[in-house]
Amino acid sequence: MAGYGLELSQFIDRNHLDFLANEIQRYAEQHSQAASSLLEKIDRETHLYVMRPRMLSGHMQGRVLSMFSHMIRPKVVLEIGTYTGYSALCLAEGLAPDGRLVTLDVNEELEERVRGYLSESSYDDQIDFHVGNALEIIPTIDEVFDLIFIDADKSNYQAYFDLVLPKMRQGGFIIADNVLWSGKVVDEKSTDKDTKALLAFNQNVHQDDRVENVLMPVRDGLMILRVL
Repeated sequence: MAGYGLELSQFIDRNHLDFLANEIQRYAEQHSQAASSLLEKIDRETHLYVMRPRMLSGHMQGRVLSMFSHMIRPKVVLEIGTYTGYSALCLAEGLAPDGRLVTLDVNEELEERVRGYLSESSYDDQIDFHVGNALEIIPTIDEVFDLIFIDADKSNYQAYFDLVLPKMRQGGFIIADNVLWSGKVVDEKSTDKDTKALLAFNQNVHQDDRVENVLMPVRDGLMILRVL
């Protein structure tokens, strides 16, 4: 819509646009594979008991992550930002039979809840959950990653990218979440540090000749990067 908003607003009521977007989102979800009962439980309980439930990947994005994982069939996945474990379990769905997923989160308060959800899944033996500072943990992981999902503090997206890129196999994929940041990346009035960090990250990876990229407007934006 950038660059056309003023013209379109003369002809289209913005409330109708919002309604249409919501209807399309609902239709898309209705015609996508249903989430498992465990994922539905995590979604429900996160909204009931955990602060900032909007951080949850949710149904549509979860199915997208699962589909990417199934297409790649990764042997080793790294997730930076576990939250309540929803996205980790979606990514685990496509793991190779002997694959494993390493997921990192700094929030100690959610550890018991996350470990409980993981133990209920059929992927518990394939998931290594670590609590701590990802910037400190990543250098200690001696793995070559096939797929990485970044969904943590936005100010460190570039630092995470710089740390993980040397650990990626050629042809592997990095997916970064929230790169549209509720539309703030196209709002010149948004000058907070997270928006600035995401603007810099988006531009840097777009110009980085070590990766190919496509920014998908799924939910809050997914930057898909293929390592060359």
